[in-house]
Amino acid sequence: MNAETKMKIMQADQKQNGQTFKKLLLKKRIFEIFYKEGSKPIAEICELTSSSIPSVTQIMNEMTAEGWLMNVGIGKSKGGRKPALYDLNPEAGLISSIELSRKYSRLGLFNLHNEQLGDIVEIAEGLDTSESIIQTLKAELDALWKRNNVSKQDMLGLGVTVPGLIDIKTGVSYSYPQFGNKPLSEYFSEHFGLTAVIEHDTKAMAVGEAWFGLARDKSNVLFINIGSGIGLSIIINGQLYHGHSGFCGEFGHIQMDPEGDLCYCGKIGCLENIASGAALVKKSQELIEGGKSSIISNIVAKDTSRIKLKTIIDAANQGDLFAIELLEEAGEYLAKGISILIHLFNPEAIIIGGEMADAGNLITDPVRQKLNKYTMMRLKDDTSLLLSDLKERAGLLGTLPIVVNNVFTVKDGNTLLSC
Repeated sequence: MNAETKMKIMQADQKQNGQTFKKLLLKKRIFEIFYKEGSKPIAEICELTSSSIPSVTQIMNEMTAEGWLMNVGIGKSKGGRKPALYDLNPEAGLISSIELSRKYSRLGLFNLHNEQLGDIVEIAEGLDTSESIIQTLKAELDALWKRNNVSKQDMLGLGVTVPGLIDIKTGVSYSYPQFGNKPLSEYFSEHFGLTAVIEHDTKAMAVGEAWFGLARDKSNVLFINIGSGIGLSIIINGQLYHGHSGFCGEFGHIQMDPEGDLCYCGKIGCLENIASGAALVKKSQELIEGGKSSIISNIVAKDTSRIKLKTIIDAANQGDLFAIELLEEAGEYLAKGISILIHLFNPEAIIIGGEMADAGNLITDPVRQKLNKYTMMRLKDDTSLLLSDLKERAGLLGTLPIVVNNVFTVKDGNTLLSC
């Protein structure tokens, strides 16, 4: 039974009477427990759902027959007979994930155990560089499915991360007019033929950290995504904060230099214009073309148009003084901005992710040093500064629980009850 058939069964259940609705809620809760916590015996599911053994047994038998659950062995005894263990069938439904950026895109395929199938696909095309990015992504996704011997019918849904301003009330992107005035979820659902859920790229990365990375078991965390731009995600009391309309986290557009350059946002001297990957690339190109000596020239064979943030980081890791100084200067401006965040939010941890995380201590050392200068010590010492270990997988992984939550949303009249 493929994922599409199983979903039709779930949808049919939602059309039944109130008693069936209660049963569906329990089914949803059981699914949620297995997805979040892994294998468990029936008795533990009963405790966690405050339900009777007959009720849980009946529903779990149904879910097993439908292909959602499977018996995975025998658990430890607590004084009596050893219990049978159940878990989600990882192949019951697959999730496709797309990370759209300004200059590149990534695609991944995952099962219900959040395991990656095949390789992450990265292409050098993005929203700012290609007018046919959707067609390219469709072709790449079809190829990814083919390589892994799966099809569209095996998919539970599609998770997509998009940069820029996305209105959570309307689902419309205000940064990319090519999507028009249609909600992004509808736009991608129509183009890919799958139920699609959309999240802002940096917010999705924070969800990835909360589920699978360094933000697990932490309640108040700030995640800073430093790549071509600079974005911020805020987790408060364990919940992702979106703001009034979903626009919070534009950390890269706080003013750092009143006499600075004009930013693409229309304002002057933004942090993103000084400390982002795009800013470092631009500065390195200008200085090297002006005669600055650096092994970056050798890495790109004297073609400065080939310089990327990774090029600068690689040069710095090889001891290139110019590249190290670029990162140190960026670190000072980042520290100024981060000090403001620490004073405002008093977070447990600040996680630096995105492409800049590959710089390691070459970026964290100057940030930590300058935090001593700009931040009250009591507050600074209360915050850990960490580097993401999920790297380029954070955003793709972050879409997975969002897709699952959307797929298994239960509707009762006008009320939506989500995982």
